[in-house]
Amino acid sequence: METRERQLRPFEDESFFCFRKYLNNKEELVMGIFIGGAWPYANGSLHLGRVASLLPGDVIARYFRLKGEEVLYVSGSDCHGTPISIQANKEGVSPKVIADRYHNEFMDCFRKIGFSYDLYTRTDNPFHHEVVQELFIQLLDNGVLYKKAVDQTYCDGCERFLPDRYVEGNCPNCGSAARGDQCDSCSALLDPLELDNRSCKLCNGTPSLKFSDHYFLALSKFQNELENFVDQADGWRENAIGLTKRYLAEGLQDRAATRDLDWGVDVPLEGFEGKKIYVWVEAVSGYLSASKQWANQIGESWEKYWTKEGVKKAYYIHGKDNIPFHTLIWPAILLGIGNLHLPDQIVSSEFLTLEGKKFSTSRNWAVWVPYILEKYEADSVRYFLIANGPENRDTDFSWREFIYSHNGELLGAFGNFVNRSLVFIEKYYESKIPNGAIDIKIKPQIEELYILCGDLIEHGRLKEALETVFAFIRSCNKYFDEQKPWIQIKENVDSCSNTLFTCVQIIANLSILLEPFVPFSCKKIRGLLDLLEPSWDYVESPSGRKLTQVEVLFQRIDVSRIEEEVQLLKTQ
Repeated sequence: METRERQLRPFEDESFFCFRKYLNNKEELVMGIFIGGAWPYANGSLHLGRVASLLPGDVIARYFRLKGEEVLYVSGSDCHGTPISIQANKEGVSPKVIADRYHNEFMDCFRKIGFSYDLYTRTDNPFHHEVVQELFIQLLDNGVLYKKAVDQTYCDGCERFLPDRYVEGNCPNCGSAARGDQCDSCSALLDPLELDNRSCKLCNGTPSLKFSDHYFLALSKFQNELENFVDQADGWRENAIGLTKRYLAEGLQDRAATRDLDWGVDVPLEGFEGKKIYVWVEAVSGYLSASKQWANQIGESWEKYWTKEGVKKAYYIHGKDNIPFHTLIWPAILLGIGNLHLPDQIVSSEFLTLEGKKFSTSRNWAVWVPYILEKYEADSVRYFLIANGPENRDTDFSWREFIYSHNGELLGAFGNFVNRSLVFIEKYYESKIPNGAIDIKIKPQIEELYILCGDLIEHGRLKEALETVFAFIRSCNKYFDEQKPWIQIKENVDSCSNTLFTCVQIIANLSILLEPFVPFSCKKIRGLLDLLEPSWDYVESPSGRKLTQVEVLFQRIDVSRIEEEVQLLKTQ
């Protein structure tokens, strides 16, 4: 993970949570960019569909760091969800054994694919428990939580209250098979008591009802504020706007904030021993607890990423199945606490399918992240998932498209331009960047790319940003072909030097423009050109600088792998 040194000190007025950065004896007000990535359940390996919804967060974080912004990018493993308890029951082990196994695997996968989290933590961390309990008390003190005796589903066969996901049945809205917390078919938020044909997931028995005291989040109290919040939303993806407005039109219902569970964050109140804070309240609070944990560890401020006065912009990155938790429930909690910044950008991806069918962990119809990172380059995976990302509609991963995109775009366009240019310099200029001048038409194109690409990234339009850069790369390959340096070197050395000098400047700037998307190959380019740490601005690599030994950025993948991978997928 990347570490960044900061020289900061508190603003003199401690009631105003901002900071000043002292740079070259000049003071400037510093405000933070917060980026929160959704927390994957630590109950099984990551598949590509999950990574596709999370990767935009890393692209955006890397971009803002290149711009010199103060960025806090956090996430972690959700170690309390019912799916973990279900997996633990299957294996006959404790939930912690399952959570430990997959949290460590997630950490390894995110490191290998290049996620640059400032902190990746876990919800069973004691620090998280403390923060969540503090938030619970704050909400209670502010009148946002209230106690009520309610019917709860109870399984006589299992002799236990059932977590919502342990209750299965049919959705009352669309009739599809659903869990007790949410319907995946119509995205409705549910209560187990609303399901038709209820059954216990563990023993298939019919649950009974028992009264139990619980605390509820007064979500309905924020109906008007949340309507205004959504109406003013700028930068949300269409699926987030549409689904959130649907919930608001139906009228917000108060939701249980505690549950009778044996795994999770304890309710910090006398008489509520054995009850836990409900995971949908607790898990989203992880964004704040992770920020405080990060600040506590390095002696930084969390306030400039969270208070209304301190935040420049807050991004939330997740899949469409998590939309209401980020656009309604978490904003309501933030409003209930007070003086905390609401989400600005909701980057909510649609689903990624696999060879035309929905990912299914139960049927093992998935491309598992540990596998693909063992067999293929991380940048190849990142490029495909961004270039073909499910930004506005469901998109499909196929082995054919994955391998052809690597060979045709990463290697055939990007890698080819870099290699042919630098190998030419190595051969004819003794590996030194020639004396020359950049083409007067190309420099403005590069400068415009920084503006255009940056604006697209800031608005979560990553596919368009990446395609804009690759359209430029294709034009640069055409430029190389039209200039014909292999002829220029014989007939007009000065023209050849200008051509190759121009190509080097293109490559140097591509190593910055593509850094958020394919960071490993961009780092390799900067090593070849002996460039300093990048910033989001036009850079020029000077004449006379000696290249390190040129090596290819990407290796061609044999297309025979397509059939091998498809067959392996069908038989795994």
